[in-house]
Amino acid sequence: MRFIKLKTVMQKTSLGHSSIYKFIAEGTFPKQVSLGAKSVAWLESEVDDWIEEKVRGRG
Repeated sequence: MRFIKLKTVMQKTSLGHSSIYKFIAEGTFPKQVSLGAKSVAWLESEVDDWIEEKVRGRG
């Protein structure tokens, strides 16, 4: 497992930070993991799964 930061999540998904947090609030995007007082990251595998789900659902 590997943690990725917001910048990398944005690059992988082509989403802006406000869209990512909106989708998290809606329950349609993986939640971030707290790494400390002011640091969060996402599990890369969960973000990759979300991307694959979007690809599968396009047809």
